[in-house]
Amino acid sequence: MTETSDDPVWDAIRAEAMEAIEKEPTLSSFLYAVILNHATLEDALSFQLAAKLESVTLPALTLRELVDEAFRNQPFIGEDIREDIRAVRQRDPACRMFCMPLLYFKGFQALQAHRVAHYYWCQGRMHLALFLQSRMSEVFAVDIHPAARIGKGIMIDHATGVVIGETAIVGDNVSLLHAVTLGGTGKEWGDRHPKIHDGVMIAAGAKILGNVTIGKGCKIAAGAVVLQDMPPHTTVAGVPGKPVGSAREEVPAFEMNQTISENGKSI
Repeated sequence: MTETSDDPVWDAIRAEAMEAIEKEPTLSSFLYAVILNHATLEDALSFQLAAKLESVTLPALTLRELVDEAFRNQPFIGEDIREDIRAVRQRDPACRMFCMPLLYFKGFQALQAHRVAHYYWCQGRMHLALFLQSRMSEVFAVDIHPAARIGKGIMIDHATGVVIGETAIVGDNVSLLHAVTLGGTGKEWGDRHPKIHDGVMIAAGAKILGNVTIGKGCKIAAGAVVLQDMPPHTTVAGVPGKPVGSAREEVPAFEMNQTISENGKSI
């Protein structure tokens, strides 16, 4: 029987780990190491990130101290982590337990590594932030510049090939699938990356390029290449991306409906 706390997400993760040990005792050492040996979700996550991102030149023990510092000095980050876990649990049909993002999902893990790198970027520790970005890219195949600003309640599904540029801003409750790029056009300096408002869903392989704004509640179709601003609650498809109608869902990121409609008809 697991102890309960005032943290329902962490309580659920611990309970799921205990149940998993009963069903798969071979993984007991793994589950104790990552979850059950820790008092808080932040402790478990710092252990997991350090184990994933360690290298010959920066061992896990030192990395864990750095992650712990970032978590300790950002009082809001605990809420962000938990909202990200809830987002994956609620939106991803493959996520059957709260423990799965922490244990297995590189989209969630890469996003939390970015939150640590972003902290050090904001502290003026550029080389450390870029080192963490580099390791994140190597380990998770996700490349997020440490200066990028990302909200909470984010799901990055599958995550392979996701690229988010330096001046990108992603709001709350956004869903991105694999191979999404929030990039520059290659010819601009300064503020050159997309601004994604709350509730947007960006489907697999979509590219949003340049300092463009994607309004609240938009739906970006798989493979679209978006080069211009899009008003709120717009469905966007094609190369180049163009509005093809209104998003049927109030918050497309929650519904994860990949069907694209043009003038009320599915296409």
